[in-house]
Amino acid sequence: MFLGHYTRNSEQADDLKSAWGEDVNGRLDYVTGWHAKTKDLLANRSGEFAYVTTNSITQGLPVPALFGPLYREGWKIKFAHRTFAWDSEAPGKAAVHCVIVGFTKDQAARQRLWDYPNIHGDPVPQRVVTGVNPYLIDGPDLLVKTTTKPLSPTIPLVHYGSMPADGGHLVFKAKEGKRGFDSDPVAAKYLRRFVGASELLHGTERWCLWLEDLTQADLKASKLLRDTIEACRLWRSDQPESGDAYKHQHTPHLFRPSRHVPRAPYLCIPQHVTVNRQYWTAARLEPEFICGNANFVAPDEDGLLFALISSSMFITWLRAVGGRIKSDLRFANTLVWNTFPAPELDEATRGRIIKAGRKVVEARAERPDRSLSELYEPYLLGANASLRKAHNALDTEIDKAFGAPRRLQTEKQRLELLFPAYQALVAAQG
Repeated sequence: MFLGHYTRNSEQADDLKSAWGEDVNGRLDYVTGWHAKTKDLLANRSGEFAYVTTNSITQGLPVPALFGPLYREGWKIKFAHRTFAWDSEAPGKAAVHCVIVGFTKDQAARQRLWDYPNIHGDPVPQRVVTGVNPYLIDGPDLLVKTTTKPLSPTIPLVHYGSMPADGGHLVFKAKEGKRGFDSDPVAAKYLRRFVGASELLHGTERWCLWLEDLTQADLKASKLLRDTIEACRLWRSDQPESGDAYKHQHTPHLFRPSRHVPRAPYLCIPQHVTVNRQYWTAARLEPEFICGNANFVAPDEDGLLFALISSSMFITWLRAVGGRIKSDLRFANTLVWNTFPAPELDEATRGRIIKAGRKVVEARAERPDRSLSELYEPYLLGANASLRKAHNALDTEIDKAFGAPRRLQTEKQRLELLFPAYQALVAAQG
Protein backbone atom coordinates (compact mmCIF):
# COMPACT_ATOMS: atom_id res chain seq x y z
CA MET A 1 0.00 0.00 0.00
CA PHE A 2 2.86 2.42 0.83
CA LEU A 3 4.06 2.79 -2.74
CA GLY A 4 5.29 6.08 -4.17
CA HIS A 5 4.96 7.14 -7.78
CA TYR A 6 8.55 5.96 -8.42
CA THR A 7 8.01 2.39 -7.23
CA ARG A 8 4.57 1.31 -8.38
CA ASN A 9 4.14 -0.93 -11.43
CA SER A 10 1.86 -0.44 -14.43
CA GLU A 11 -0.95 -2.52 -12.88
CA GLN A 12 -0.92 -0.34 -9.77
CA ALA A 13 -0.89 2.79 -11.94
CA ASP A 14 -4.02 1.46 -13.63
CA ASP A 15 -5.59 0.90 -10.19
CA LEU A 16 -5.03 4.56 -9.36
CA LYS A 17 -6.47 5.66 -12.70
CA SER A 18 -9.55 3.58 -12.03
CA ALA A 19 -9.94 5.02 -8.54
CA TRP A 20 -9.29 8.69 -9.34
CA GLY A 21 -10.72 8.88 -12.86
CA GLU A 22 -10.17 12.32 -14.41
CA ASP A 23 -8.37 13.48 -11.24
CA VAL A 24 -5.60 10.91 -11.58
CA ASN A 25 -2.15 12.42 -11.24
CA GLY A 26 1.18 10.70 -11.75
CA ARG A 27 2.46 12.09 -8.46
CA LEU A 28 -0.19 10.39 -6.33
CA ASP A 29 0.99 7.60 -4.03
CA TYR A 30 -0.75 4.25 -4.32
CA VAL A 31 -2.31 4.63 -0.88
CA THR A 32 -4.34 7.62 -2.08
CA GLY A 33 -6.55 5.22 -4.04
CA TRP A 34 -8.30 4.66 -0.69
CA HIS A 35 -8.94 8.40 -0.38
CA ALA A 36 -10.53 8.39 -3.84
CA LYS A 37 -12.74 5.39 -3.11
CA THR A 38 -13.79 6.77 0.26
CA LYS A 39 -14.74 10.22 -1.03
CA ASP A 40 -16.86 8.50 -3.69
CA LEU A 41 -18.48 6.23 -1.10
CA LEU A 42 -19.34 9.22 1.10
CA ALA A 43 -20.38 11.52 -1.75
CA ASN A 44 -24.08 11.18 -0.93
CA ARG A 45 -24.05 9.98 2.65
CA SER A 46 -22.73 11.25 5.96
CA GLY A 47 -19.40 10.14 7.36
CA GLU A 48 -15.79 11.03 8.04
CA PHE A 49 -12.58 9.17 7.31
CA ALA A 50 -8.91 9.00 8.19
CA TYR A 51 -5.91 7.02 6.98
CA VAL A 52 -2.38 6.27 8.10
CA THR A 53 -0.13 6.95 5.11
CA THR A 54 3.45 7.70 4.27
CA ASN A 55 4.30 11.35 4.95
CA SER A 56 4.97 11.93 1.24
CA ILE A 57 1.29 12.83 0.72
CA THR A 58 1.97 16.06 2.65
CA GLN A 59 5.17 16.98 0.78
CA GLY A 60 5.81 18.50 -2.63
CA LEU A 61 3.81 17.74 -5.77
CA PRO A 62 1.54 15.05 -4.20
CA VAL A 63 -0.08 17.71 -2.00
CA PRO A 64 -2.15 19.56 -4.63
CA ALA A 65 -2.70 16.27 -6.47
CA LEU A 66 -4.45 14.75 -3.42
CA PHE A 67 -5.91 17.68 -1.52
CA GLY A 68 -7.13 19.60 -4.58
CA PRO A 69 -9.88 17.10 -5.50
CA LEU A 70 -10.79 16.54 -1.83
CA TYR A 71 -11.17 20.26 -1.17
CA ARG A 72 -13.19 20.69 -4.34
CA GLU A 73 -15.72 18.16 -3.04
CA GLY A 74 -16.07 19.87 0.32
CA TRP A 75 -13.67 17.88 2.51
CA LYS A 76 -11.41 19.59 5.04
CA ILE A 77 -8.81 18.37 7.51
CA LYS A 78 -10.36 17.63 10.91
CA PHE A 79 -7.23 16.33 12.64
CA ALA A 80 -3.70 15.30 11.78
CA HIS A 81 -0.65 13.65 13.27
CA ARG A 82 2.58 14.94 11.82
CA THR A 83 5.46 12.62 10.87
CA PHE A 84 6.12 9.64 13.14
CA ALA A 85 7.96 6.36 12.66
CA TRP A 86 5.87 3.25 12.19
CA ASP A 87 7.51 -0.15 12.52
CA SER A 88 5.89 -2.84 10.44
CA GLU A 89 5.32 -6.28 11.94
CA ALA A 90 6.26 -7.84 8.62
CA PRO A 91 9.53 -9.79 8.25
CA GLY A 92 12.47 -7.40 8.17
CA LYS A 93 10.73 -4.83 10.40
CA ALA A 94 10.62 -2.18 7.67
CA ALA A 95 10.13 1.27 9.21
CA VAL A 96 8.33 4.03 7.35
CA HIS A 97 7.67 7.65 8.19
CA CYS A 98 3.92 8.13 8.43
CA VAL A 99 1.24 10.73 9.01
CA ILE A 100 -2.41 10.39 9.95
CA VAL A 101 -4.90 12.78 8.38
CA GLY A 102 -8.60 12.76 9.17
CA PHE A 103 -11.21 14.43 6.93
CA THR A 104 -14.67 15.85 7.50
CA LYS A 105 -17.23 17.88 5.57
CA ASP A 106 -18.21 19.76 8.71
CA GLN A 107 -16.66 23.15 7.95
CA ALA A 108 -17.22 24.25 11.54
CA ALA A 109 -15.33 21.31 13.04
CA ARG A 110 -12.49 22.22 15.36
CA GLN A 111 -9.18 21.25 13.81
CA ARG A 112 -6.59 19.45 15.91
CA LEU A 113 -2.90 18.76 15.31
CA TRP A 114 -0.27 16.58 16.98
CA ASP A 115 3.49 16.73 16.51
CA TYR A 116 6.22 14.20 17.28
CA PRO A 117 9.39 15.98 18.53
CA ASN A 118 10.83 12.47 18.68
CA ILE A 119 9.46 10.55 15.69
CA HIS A 120 9.72 7.34 17.72
CA GLY A 121 8.05 8.94 20.74
CA ASP A 122 4.63 10.10 21.84
CA PRO A 123 2.48 12.74 20.14
CA VAL A 124 2.35 16.27 21.55
CA PRO A 125 -0.82 18.32 20.93
CA GLN A 126 -0.25 21.63 19.13
CA ARG A 127 -2.10 24.90 19.48
CA VAL A 128 -4.02 25.60 16.27
CA VAL A 129 -4.78 29.26 15.62
CA THR A 130 -5.25 29.66 11.86
CA GLY A 131 -6.01 26.08 10.85
CA VAL A 132 -4.36 22.82 9.79
CA ASN A 133 -3.35 23.05 6.14
CA PRO A 134 -2.33 20.20 3.79
CA TYR A 135 1.33 20.55 4.81
CA LEU A 136 0.19 19.80 8.36
CA ILE A 137 1.13 23.30 9.44
CA ASP A 138 -0.95 25.79 11.42
CA GLY A 139 -1.36 28.27 8.59
CA PRO A 140 -3.47 29.43 5.64
CA ASP A 141 -5.37 26.70 3.84
CA LEU A 142 -3.55 26.75 0.52
CA LEU A 143 -1.90 24.48 -2.03
CA VAL A 144 1.54 25.44 -3.31
CA LYS A 145 1.68 24.64 -7.01
CA THR A 146 4.50 24.62 -9.52
CA THR A 147 5.11 27.74 -11.54
CA THR A 148 7.46 28.29 -14.47
CA LYS A 149 8.59 31.73 -13.28
CA PRO A 150 9.49 33.08 -9.84
CA LEU A 151 6.56 34.71 -8.07
CA SER A 152 8.90 37.08 -6.28
CA PRO A 153 10.62 39.82 -8.33
CA THR A 154 13.58 39.53 -5.96
CA ILE A 155 14.84 36.25 -7.41
CA PRO A 156 15.66 35.21 -11.00
CA LEU A 157 15.10 31.94 -12.80
CA VAL A 158 17.49 29.11 -12.11
CA HIS A 159 18.58 26.61 -14.75
CA TYR A 160 20.31 23.25 -14.91
CA GLY A 161 24.08 23.31 -15.21
CA SER A 162 25.91 22.18 -18.34
CA MET A 163 25.29 18.67 -19.67
CA PRO A 164 28.32 16.96 -21.26
CA ALA A 165 26.69 14.16 -23.33
CA ASP A 166 30.26 13.08 -24.11
CA GLY A 167 30.69 9.43 -23.18
CA GLY A 168 33.44 10.39 -20.76
CA HIS A 169 35.66 12.13 -23.30
CA LEU A 170 35.20 15.77 -22.27
CA VAL A 171 34.56 15.27 -18.55
CA PHE A 172 37.04 13.14 -16.65
CA LYS A 173 36.44 10.82 -13.73
CA ALA A 174 37.78 12.16 -10.45
CA LYS A 175 40.38 9.37 -10.23
CA GLU A 176 41.75 10.32 -13.66
CA GLY A 177 42.93 13.74 -12.55
CA LYS A 178 43.74 15.90 -15.55
CA ARG A 179 44.26 12.81 -17.72
CA GLY A 180 47.60 14.11 -19.01
CA PHE A 181 46.13 17.17 -20.71
CA ASP A 182 48.17 19.41 -18.40
CA SER A 183 51.31 18.01 -20.06
CA ASP A 184 50.19 19.32 -23.44
CA PRO A 185 50.74 23.13 -23.40
CA VAL A 186 47.98 23.67 -25.97
CA ALA A 187 45.38 21.35 -24.46
CA ALA A 188 46.15 22.62 -20.95
CA LYS A 189 44.67 26.02 -21.88
CA TYR A 190 41.25 24.38 -22.09
CA LEU A 191 41.27 22.49 -18.79
CA ARG A 192 38.57 23.63 -16.36
CA ARG A 193 37.38 22.44 -12.96
CA PHE A 194 34.11 20.53 -13.35
CA VAL A 195 31.67 20.75 -10.45
CA GLY A 196 28.89 18.21 -10.15
CA ALA A 197 26.81 17.80 -7.00
CA SER A 198 29.34 15.43 -5.43
CA GLU A 199 32.25 17.75 -6.16
CA LEU A 200 30.38 20.71 -4.72
CA LEU A 201 29.37 18.97 -1.50
CA HIS A 202 32.40 16.78 -0.87
CA GLY A 203 35.17 18.99 -2.24
CA THR A 204 36.55 16.39 -4.64
CA GLU A 205 38.51 17.62 -7.63
CA ARG A 206 37.32 16.85 -11.13
CA TRP A 207 38.33 18.24 -14.50
CA CYS A 208 36.94 18.71 -17.97
CA LEU A 209 37.82 20.14 -21.36
CA TRP A 210 35.91 23.35 -22.05
CA LEU A 211 36.36 24.06 -25.74
CA GLU A 212 33.93 26.88 -26.43
CA ASP A 213 36.80 29.12 -27.57
CA LEU A 214 38.82 26.44 -29.36
CA THR A 215 40.81 27.92 -32.24
CA GLN A 216 41.72 26.22 -35.48
CA ALA A 217 45.37 26.85 -34.73
CA ASP A 218 45.20 25.10 -31.37
CA LEU A 219 43.26 22.18 -32.82
CA LYS A 220 45.93 21.77 -35.48
CA ALA A 221 48.73 22.03 -32.91
CA SER A 222 47.41 19.40 -30.47
CA LYS A 223 47.02 15.79 -31.53
CA LEU A 224 45.68 15.03 -28.06
CA LEU A 225 42.80 17.44 -28.58
CA ARG A 226 42.08 16.10 -32.07
CA ASP A 227 42.03 12.50 -30.88
CA THR A 228 39.75 13.33 -27.95
CA ILE A 229 37.27 15.26 -30.08
CA GLU A 230 37.20 12.49 -32.68
CA ALA A 231 36.54 9.89 -29.97
CA CYS A 232 33.65 12.00 -28.71
CA ARG A 233 32.28 12.33 -32.27
CA LEU A 234 32.36 8.56 -32.77
CA TRP A 235 30.64 7.99 -29.43
CA ARG A 236 27.86 10.47 -30.21
CA SER A 237 27.33 9.10 -33.70
CA ASP A 238 26.79 5.66 -32.16
CA GLN A 239 24.02 6.85 -29.81
CA PRO A 240 20.26 6.53 -30.47
CA GLU A 241 19.20 8.92 -33.22
CA SER A 242 16.39 10.30 -31.06
CA GLY A 243 18.76 11.53 -28.36
CA ASP A 244 20.63 14.79 -27.93
CA ALA A 245 24.05 13.15 -28.04
CA TYR A 246 23.45 11.94 -31.60
CA LYS A 247 21.99 15.28 -32.65
CA HIS A 248 25.18 17.05 -31.59
CA GLN A 249 27.68 14.67 -33.18
CA HIS A 250 28.82 17.43 -35.54
CA THR A 251 29.97 19.61 -32.62
CA PRO A 252 31.76 16.92 -30.61
CA HIS A 253 34.05 19.43 -28.87
CA LEU A 254 31.12 21.12 -27.10
CA PHE A 255 28.83 20.22 -24.22
CA ARG A 256 25.11 20.10 -24.92
CA PRO A 257 24.13 23.64 -26.05
CA SER A 258 22.90 25.95 -23.29
CA ARG A 259 21.97 29.63 -23.19
CA HIS A 260 22.60 29.72 -19.45
CA VAL A 261 26.32 29.07 -19.06
CA PRO A 262 27.45 31.55 -16.36
CA ARG A 263 29.67 34.42 -17.53
CA ALA A 264 29.97 36.01 -14.10
CA PRO A 265 29.98 34.77 -10.47
CA TYR A 266 27.02 32.45 -9.99
CA LEU A 267 25.14 30.42 -7.43
CA CYS A 268 25.63 26.66 -7.69
CA ILE A 269 22.73 24.73 -6.15
CA PRO A 270 22.87 20.95 -5.62
CA GLN A 271 19.63 19.14 -6.41
CA HIS A 272 19.69 17.07 -3.21
CA VAL A 273 21.15 17.27 0.28
CA THR A 274 20.76 14.90 3.21
CA VAL A 275 17.68 15.30 5.38
CA ASN A 276 19.55 16.36 8.54
CA ARG A 277 20.96 19.58 7.07
CA GLN A 278 20.10 22.75 8.97
CA TYR A 279 20.86 24.91 5.90
CA TRP A 280 20.82 24.31 2.16
CA THR A 281 24.47 23.82 1.20
CA ALA A 282 24.96 25.89 -1.96
CA ALA A 283 28.02 27.91 -3.00
CA ARG A 284 29.00 30.85 -5.18
CA LEU A 285 31.49 29.99 -7.92
CA GLU A 286 33.48 31.93 -10.47
CA PRO A 287 32.61 31.34 -14.14
CA GLU A 288 35.91 29.47 -14.64
CA PHE A 289 34.25 26.57 -12.80
CA ILE A 290 32.06 24.51 -15.13
CA CYS A 291 28.88 23.49 -13.33
CA GLY A 292 27.37 20.12 -14.26
CA ASN A 293 23.70 19.36 -14.68
CA ALA A 294 23.40 17.68 -11.26
CA ASN A 295 23.22 21.26 -10.01
CA PHE A 296 21.16 24.34 -10.78
CA VAL A 297 22.78 27.69 -11.55
CA ALA A 298 21.69 31.32 -11.28
CA PRO A 299 23.65 34.56 -11.83
CA ASP A 300 24.68 35.96 -8.44
CA GLU A 301 27.23 38.71 -8.91
CA ASP A 302 26.59 40.41 -5.55
CA GLY A 303 25.86 37.31 -3.44
CA LEU A 304 22.22 38.07 -2.59
CA LEU A 305 20.96 34.70 -3.84
CA PHE A 306 23.63 32.87 -1.86
CA ALA A 307 22.46 34.65 1.28
CA LEU A 308 18.79 33.87 0.65
CA ILE A 309 19.31 30.17 -0.07
CA SER A 310 21.67 29.79 2.91
CA SER A 311 19.04 31.01 5.37
CA SER A 312 16.81 29.11 7.76
CA MET A 313 13.87 30.81 6.05
CA PHE A 314 14.64 29.12 2.73
CA ILE A 315 15.19 25.61 4.06
CA THR A 316 12.04 25.95 6.16
CA TRP A 317 10.11 26.66 2.96
CA LEU A 318 11.78 23.76 1.16
CA ARG A 319 11.01 21.31 3.97
CA ALA A 320 7.37 22.41 4.03
CA VAL A 321 6.51 22.39 0.32
CA GLY A 322 9.33 20.50 -1.38
CA GLY A 323 9.62 16.82 -2.11
CA ARG A 324 12.05 14.09 -1.15
CA ILE A 325 14.27 11.61 -2.96
CA LYS A 326 14.29 8.70 -0.52
CA SER A 327 15.11 10.62 2.67
CA ASP A 328 17.08 13.40 0.99
CA LEU A 329 15.76 16.94 0.68
CA ARG A 330 15.07 17.86 -2.92
CA PHE A 331 15.52 21.26 -4.55
CA ALA A 332 13.02 21.87 -7.34
CA ASN A 333 13.07 25.01 -9.46
CA THR A 334 9.35 25.12 -10.27
CA LEU A 335 8.01 24.00 -6.89
CA VAL A 336 10.49 25.33 -4.33
CA TRP A 337 12.54 28.15 -5.87
CA ASN A 338 9.92 29.81 -8.06
CA THR A 339 7.39 29.74 -5.22
CA PHE A 340 9.76 31.01 -2.51
CA PRO A 341 8.11 34.26 -1.36
CA ALA A 342 11.26 36.37 -1.06
CA PRO A 343 10.27 39.93 -0.09
CA GLU A 344 11.13 43.00 -2.11
CA LEU A 345 14.19 44.64 -0.57
CA ASP A 346 15.24 48.24 -0.24
CA GLU A 347 18.91 48.99 -0.86
CA ALA A 348 19.83 49.13 2.82
CA THR A 349 18.22 45.77 3.63
CA ARG A 350 19.69 44.20 0.52
CA GLY A 351 23.14 45.42 1.52
CA ARG A 352 22.86 44.02 5.03
CA ILE A 353 21.74 40.62 3.74
CA ILE A 354 24.60 40.46 1.21
CA LYS A 355 27.11 41.43 3.91
CA ALA A 356 25.76 38.75 6.23
CA GLY A 357 26.05 36.18 3.44
CA ARG A 358 29.69 37.13 2.94
CA LYS A 359 30.32 36.48 6.62
CA VAL A 360 29.04 32.92 6.10
CA VAL A 361 31.52 32.49 3.24
CA GLU A 362 34.34 33.84 5.43
CA ALA A 363 33.40 31.48 8.26
CA ARG A 364 33.46 28.53 5.86
CA ALA A 365 36.89 29.59 4.65
CA GLU A 366 38.28 29.32 8.18
CA ARG A 367 38.14 25.54 7.77
CA PRO A 368 39.59 24.84 4.29
CA ASP A 369 40.22 21.25 5.38
CA ARG A 370 36.49 20.54 5.51
CA SER A 371 34.11 20.05 2.62
CA LEU A 372 30.64 21.63 2.58
CA SER A 373 29.20 18.30 3.60
CA GLU A 374 31.54 18.12 6.58
CA LEU A 375 31.02 21.76 7.59
CA TYR A 376 27.27 21.23 7.79
CA GLU A 377 27.26 17.80 9.40
CA PRO A 378 25.14 18.54 12.49
CA TYR A 379 27.70 17.66 15.13
CA LEU A 380 30.53 19.52 13.40
CA LEU A 381 28.32 22.54 12.75
CA GLY A 382 27.32 22.56 16.40
CA ALA A 383 30.99 22.83 17.39
CA ASN A 384 31.81 25.53 14.81
CA ALA A 385 31.04 28.72 16.72
CA SER A 386 32.15 31.02 13.91
CA LEU A 387 29.91 29.44 11.27
CA ARG A 388 26.92 29.21 13.60
CA LYS A 389 27.34 32.87 14.54
CA ALA A 390 27.49 33.87 10.86
CA HIS A 391 24.33 31.93 10.05
CA ASN A 392 22.52 33.37 13.06
CA ALA A 393 23.42 36.88 11.91
CA LEU A 394 22.21 36.05 8.38
CA ASP A 395 18.96 34.64 9.73
CA THR A 396 18.45 37.82 11.74
CA GLU A 397 18.63 39.98 8.61
CA ILE A 398 16.42 37.72 6.50
CA ASP A 399 13.82 37.06 9.20
CA LYS A 400 13.51 40.82 9.73
CA ALA A 401 13.20 41.35 5.96
CA PHE A 402 10.19 39.01 6.07
CA GLY A 403 8.65 41.14 8.81
CA ALA A 404 9.86 39.51 12.02
CA PRO A 405 10.99 41.85 14.82
CA ARG A 406 14.05 39.70 15.54
CA ARG A 407 15.66 36.37 14.60
CA LEU A 408 13.06 33.63 14.86
CA GLN A 409 13.63 30.40 16.75
CA THR A 410 11.37 27.81 15.14
CA GLU A 411 10.14 26.57 11.78
CA LYS A 412 6.59 27.25 12.93
CA GLN A 413 7.35 30.95 13.43
CA ARG A 414 8.88 31.20 9.97
CA LEU A 415 6.03 29.35 8.29
CA GLU A 416 3.62 31.79 9.88
CA LEU A 417 5.34 34.44 7.74
CA LEU A 418 6.07 32.33 4.65
CA PHE A 419 2.58 31.03 3.89
CA PRO A 420 0.86 34.45 4.06
CA ALA A 421 3.69 35.93 1.96
CA TYR A 422 3.17 33.22 -0.64
CA GLN A 423 -0.57 33.79 -0.54
CA ALA A 424 -0.05 37.52 -1.16
CA LEU A 425 2.26 36.90 -4.14
CA VAL A 426 -0.22 34.52 -5.73
CA ALA A 427 -3.02 37.03 -5.25
CA ALA A 428 -0.87 39.75 -6.83
CA GLN A 429 -0.44 37.57 -9.93
CA GLY A 430 -4.18 37.77 -10.46
